[in-house]
Amino acid sequence: MNRYGLFGKFTVREDDRKALVEILLEAAASMNGLRECELYIVNIAQDDPYSVFVYEVWEDEEAHQNSLSLESTQHLIQRARPLLTGVERIATFSPAGGKGL
Repeated sequence: MNRYGLFGKFTVREDDRKALVEILLEAAASMNGLRECELYIVNIAQDDPYSVFVYEVWEDEEAHQNSLSLESTQHLIQRARPLLTGVERIATFSPAGGKGL
């Protein structure tokens, strides 16, 4: 089985970053019940007040896609959407291992 990794960037207005981080941390907490989600890390850019990065590692790509259709995920997406000025998939990758995996 090949793990699936994703590094994404969310852009917001400066005043909305805290609210987006809170929503993404709720998403991270909701992933605790999914064994397929191995890592979901929310990162605040130190040099960019408009950006939040999410680093995800999943059992495989299908598990990631399935998570997007969960009711809890859809609810969080709907709450986050008005805050966003941009979404960028920086990279997808196959994690090989290391500390935390």
